[in-house]
Amino acid sequence: MSVHPHISAVRPAGVIEGGRITIEGSGFPLDGPRLPDVRVGAELARVVYASPTTIAVIVPALTGSGRTPVRIDGVPGETGHVDVAGPCATGLHQVDNPVFDRDGNLYVTYSGTRGQEVPVSIFRVRPNGTRETFSSGIVNPTSMAIDPEGRLYVSSRFEGTVYRVSEGGSLIPFASDLGVACGLAFSPDGTLFVGDRSGTIFKVDREGHASPFASLPPSIAAYHLALAPDGGLHVTAPTLSTNDAVYRIAPDGTVGVRYEGFGRPQGLAFDANGTLFVVDALAGSSGLYRFTPNGMPELVLAGPGLVGVAFDPSGGYVVCTNETAYRLAPELRS
Repeated sequence: MSVHPHISAVRPAGVIEGGRITIEGSGFPLDGPRLPDVRVGAELARVVYASPTTIAVIVPALTGSGRTPVRIDGVPGETGHVDVAGPCATGLHQVDNPVFDRDGNLYVTYSGTRGQEVPVSIFRVRPNGTRETFSSGIVNPTSMAIDPEGRLYVSSRFEGTVYRVSEGGSLIPFASDLGVACGLAFSPDGTLFVGDRSGTIFKVDREGHASPFASLPPSIAAYHLALAPDGGLHVTAPTLSTNDAVYRIAPDGTVGVRYEGFGRPQGLAFDANGTLFVVDALAGSSGLYRFTPNGMPELVLAGPGLVGVAFDPSGGYVVCTNETAYRLAPELRS
């Protein structure tokens, strides 16, 4: 007895161009001389795996974003959907998370090669999508964070310095001699944590005085930091291994492992509910992962080469590759 073709799910729920999604169902038509065409929106997607119950495709570049239909030729009347995050800023060189301020402005960087002086170090993207030059003069701007007073800070991995950035974009040195300074995270009391990718996490007080806080294995790229609601500092430190860890450092500096098994973890962040999200850049399963209540990561957005993630005040989020920031609206996160 023939099975009526049916689409039951599209996973993961979110995607950017170049990401791999899987269409699940039954009775997919594979008996012809060629695989069925699959379209995401109006565009033809490249099929990379097919069985009667599963078809995986690479999402092409799309002209639109938001909730987008997914259709398989030969499966009439059946439509799945995927939430497509659209570009909101291009021409970047991002190496860690972007950040949002309290007003919903997004800050992104052009980091450049080591020692390169670029015309614009930090861009600001307004909530209406307008991008503007915000700050210049930082060599290799790497990681950013907003302090409890709403002020922006940025690290220079070349100089080993963290700068406070004024409302007008001017720079004030805040802390120095921090090695290859990359990941930044603030605690509610204004303490700043800074990752030196050669193996040290520094703790910096409100006056800019730094002291070693914890030691980790060195990273080939950058340390990425995020502070949990319970005060545990979470760190990714990508290596050449395909089995990298997400570390949790307790308030007393004790280092533990929150999860081990990512292939190249990059930026990480907590949403307003205290849920941990981590970007993993390993080819084949790259994308944004959300940690479920049982402590395991679940892929929620597929995309190649992601390096960072940030949550906006309205509940949406932005993910970044080195060159482009993509935005997903809050109504598409559920």
